[in-house]
Amino acid sequence: MTNREALRSVAAEVQLFNDIEQKETFLFVLGALFSRVISLKKAAEMMEMEPNIFLELLDIMGLEFSYLTSQDVALEKDW
Repeated sequence: MTNREALRSVAAEVQLFNDIEQKETFLFVLGALFSRVISLKKAAEMMEMEPNIFLELLDIMGLEFSYLTSQDVALEKDW
């Protein structure tokens, strides 16, 4: 199985979007967002959604996204 075939296989499991291209884009955007390569605003733009809607989608999926770094979160918890 090639990398492209493997990606399409994984993308096919994403139930949120109708076509495979949207699913692939979503997986790419998630990776870039959680790697902090792109911002939430850019991720939403790439998915053609408003940022608050995209954030709600992440929340519904159980994916926690924070603008804070893990160090910031630790500081906030200790405050």
